[in-house]
Amino acid sequence: MTTSLTAERVRSDVDVLARAGLDVGDFLGEAIGSLIRAVPHAAACMATVDPNTLLLTSTRKYGNLLGRNEHDDEWGLREYGAPECSSFRQLARAGVDAVGMHDLTAGRTQDSPRMHEFMRPHYDFTDEARLILRDGDQVWGGIAFFRELDEQPFIPSEIEFLRTLSQPLARGVRTGLLASIVAEPQTTPSGPCVLIVDSSNQMIQMSAGAEERVADLLSGANSGAATSVITGLVSAARRYGRGESDVPPRLRVRGASGMWLVVHASPLSSTVDRVGEVVVTIEEARPPEIVPLVVAAFGLTSRERDVTQMVLQGVATKDIATTLHVSAYTVQDHLKSIFDKAGVRSRRELIARVYFDQYAPRMNDPLLPSGSYSAGPSELM
Repeated sequence: MTTSLTAERVRSDVDVLARAGLDVGDFLGEAIGSLIRAVPHAAACMATVDPNTLLLTSTRKYGNLLGRNEHDDEWGLREYGAPECSSFRQLARAGVDAVGMHDLTAGRTQDSPRMHEFMRPHYDFTDEARLILRDGDQVWGGIAFFRELDEQPFIPSEIEFLRTLSQPLARGVRTGLLASIVAEPQTTPSGPCVLIVDSSNQMIQMSAGAEERVADLLSGANSGAATSVITGLVSAARRYGRGESDVPPRLRVRGASGMWLVVHASPLSSTVDRVGEVVVTIEEARPPEIVPLVVAAFGLTSRERDVTQMVLQGVATKDIATTLHVSAYTVQDHLKSIFDKAGVRSRRELIARVYFDQYAPRMNDPLLPSGSYSAGPSELM
């Protein structure tokens, strides 16, 4: 049984790691390596999500799940294809940060389709604890922890302990998204890539470059299958096509190359022989799509976001004060807090930090009709 001293040490470790400026992969590896001392488990799977849509952007695996990716597409289809109260998306929307399936089902984990039809047959997992990574009003991911047949189910005190880690783990993930920014220009894609998924969830057509873009969705040595991001999106698109959701599914994700991408899916108009087909488009993200995500990753308050928005528009301090009906000194206090959180020292550095390496080297290049930057002369040679 975990002692309170061990739990406090683990909580302290996670909090320190969340402030260490590690990238997402390094942070999660260190955090889960520490967390297993307080909540033992046979395996874990971490999913990052777009905080705006709660759609899957990457998966990373630990313990007995590492390298076992053959069923990842089926997991993506299940997680987003049918409503289940314990899916990451449903838990996030319901404001529930941690659950144990044994506890949730009163010991009847077979009542959960995910546990009965997927986890038990494929992996022999008999219990699962799910944790939502929530910081304020935004969710950045979720972690599933698993126990096997010869292990005891997760108990309520362990679930409660996991719940206390929701915010520090979320903080580590959101700051980790920006930790790997580098100064070198990233590869410029030639344009949107398109793939078509049929009713049996096979990718039946791909445009030039699509295979490379899918591979760019891998997330390091602990990565699950890159295609699970696609299948999760496809499932959400089918639900949208059936009228079960109001917004076409799309997500923003940073690829392994460092390029920020937008991935969106839409069900095709059905003919008799092509029912259930979905078109998926992967393209370079335009600055207006990514700036809100980068700013959110700084962990700013609502008022600090207002100030940042005006700074990015070039508004002077006195005019910001007039617009917000506060004093110039108050604006300066907000700016100091913003600079601390963004790791910069001036307005100029803040703007450079937001319009990061993906765009800065090409600011003088013309835009394509899609709104993405075109390749400069040296990139075309």
